[in-house]
Formats: sequence, C-alpha cells, structure tokens
Amino acid sequence: MKKIVFLALAACFFIFSDCLALEWKKLHEQADKQDLVQSVAAVQNNPSVENNYILGLAYLNQHRDKEAGQVFRKLLENDPKVIEAEWGIAEALRRQHKLEQAEKMLSAIIKTQPAFYPAYISLAYIKYIQMDFEQSVRLALKVMKAGRGKVDLSNYVRAYCLYAGAKGMIAHYGGVLSKLLNGTAVKSNLEAAQKLQPNSTGVLFGLGSFYLLAPRIAGGNLDKSETYLKEAIRIDPFFADAYVRLAQLYKLKGNSAAFTRYLDKALTLDPRNELALDTQSGVCKYICAGG
Repeated sequence: MKKIVFLALAACFFIFSDCLALEWKKLHEQADKQDLVQSVAAVQNNPSVENNYILGLAYLNQHRDKEAGQVFRKLLENDPKVIEAEWGIAEALRRQHKLEQAEKMLSAIIKTQPAFYPAYISLAYIKYIQMDFEQSVRLALKVMKAGRGKVDLSNYVRAYCLYAGAKGMIAHYGGVLSKLLNGTAVKSNLEAAQKLQPNSTGVLFGLGSFYLLAPRIAGGNLDKSETYLKEAIRIDPFFADAYVRLAQLYKLKGNSAAFTRYLDKALTLDPRNELALDTQSGVCKYICAGG
C-alpha cells in the first residue's frame, strides 16, 4: 500500500508538474471580479499565496506594474516553485517595456508549464511589438485552441484580439492575396471576442482600431471608431493605446488640437508606449490612420 501511495505521488511530481500549482484560471477570474481595495483587504485578512497572487493581478489591472512586480517577487522569494508568480514578474516587466528580459522568462515558463496559457498571451504581445506578427498569431492560436474550459475568460478573449490584430498587420504588410486571406480574419475574430466579453477594453480597442484603420469599402467608420475608443478609455482611463488611436482619429478629422491632447495623454500615462512613440515619430510601422 505504501509503495502504491509513493508511486502515485512520484507520478504527480514528475509527470504532472503542475499538480501542486495554483488554480490560476480560477484566481484570474476572481481577480477580474474584485477591485484593488477588496484585494488589499483580502490579503490583510488572510495573507495566503492565493490572495497575494490576486493582489498582484489587481495591480496589473490598474496598470500599477511596479507594485504588481513587487507582490509577485515576494511570492517567488517565499516559494520559488510558484511559477505563476514568475509569470507575473515577466508580465510586469513586459508592461515596463523590458521586453528581452520578459521574453526569456516567458519562454522558459512555456517550456516547463505548457498549459499555463497567460504566458502565451504575454509573449504574443511581445512578438507583436517586435513585429513578428506570424509568431504572435501562432501563440494566440495556441490559447484559442486550448478552449475556454482551460483558459480564464480575459486571457481567452485577449487571444482573439491578438489574433485579429496580428492578422491585420500581416494583411497590411502583405500583397493582395494576403489582404484577402488575413484581412477578413480581423473583424470576425473581434466580434467573436465581443460575444464572450462585451465590456473588454481589449475588444473595444480592437473594434475601434478596426473601424479607424479599415478602408470605408471594407467597413471603416470613424463614428463607430470614436464610440468604441471612448468607451475603452471610459472603462479604463489608463489605457494608453486607446488614447493614441483617438489621437489618430482626430488628426484624420483635421482636429490637430485634439490630436495633440490625446497623444500627450498617452505619453503621460506611458512615456515609452510603442504605439504613441510610433505615431509621434510619423514612422507608423504599427499603422497610422490615413497613412
């Protein structure tokens, strides 16, 4: 009997390395349902690993990336096996534009824990910024194929948004055939994401960007774009990318004062924001409206 128990435990440790891991899917979804004040109070009442992990996620949701990193680092110092905390550190680094360091950490996490899907999303964002859109598509598709049952709602929706965005960039830089094959995947995947999570700022930003950047013949609509982008910043006033697209929209409308105001707001929120700097420089490698 003892031998059977030992073998079972050994199998759990060596074969299923995530047997003792946090229930990350449940914790991510719980973090999306409570605010930062509630998360702080939960830790004060019970400083468990789970409550601290949720607190780190709550800081990320509020764009307080340094505080999030501190919470995740403390968790990892207390227990180096909490790979979810390692992801949290990498995600905080990504948001602070320390892409090379974050990428190394995320690649290692995916190698050791291939079913930890938030790491794929974080890495897909990095690949997008690095303009490796094909790899961004592949990483997002991994999460989409895993299915809703294995991924928390927000990251599942982000996968659709990333897939749509990267497909749009591939279409932009490709020829006529690429525009037909990849361009048509943009709106359909954003709409699929919208059905799953209508108030997702990522979805609102994606749809706002689509209606801004698409030619009128392909569904472009500046009024719809403005509505979606303004709703995105109403829900998340710290969402720098949405301010950038709004700036581009107003430039297209000939409102230079609004263009400057919204772009300055984005750079105030995030001085190293890639989309804002790209727009400010006029290089527009991530596409500028009307460019």
